[in-house]
Amino acid sequence: MTRQKNALTGYFVASMPSNGEEPEYMQLAKWISSVTDDTDETSEATGYYDGDGNPTTDVTARLEQYSFEGMFDKDDPAMAFINSIKREVGEGRKIMFKKVDSDGTEIEGPATVTVPITSGGEATEFATFSCTIGFDRKPTITATP
Repeated sequence: MTRQKNALTGYFVASMPSNGEEPEYMQLAKWISSVTDDTDETSEATGYYDGDGNPTTDVTARLEQYSFEGMFDKDDPAMAFINSIKREVGEGRKIMFKKVDSDGTEIEGPATVTVPITSGGEATEFATFSCTIGFDRKPTITATP
């Protein structure tokens, strides 16, 4: 496969659906200039007497998360949605999140929004937008045929 521009990857947010409804996704893209994969893993290295004296590493936890940066637009539905939950805590920060890779593979699941920023910056600049969205569990992956 040839190289693909990052802009061909799509990121989508939605409120948590109720009563088995499908999420109504909004694309988080307008005025977003940077997305960083901030995935974090926890691992432990342990050596055993039945080994050769060197430790083996086991990944014990994984948090797949993405940090978004750009300029805030209150009229953009996805940014307005993130702005509407920025003062919430606990369940109020739970959303549905979907990433669509450039090859069409969909990664989807419940997620949490942390550190949403929808204002601030230099006086001569546009308002800042940033947040981090992390899956709450291993997401569902749907590969394209």
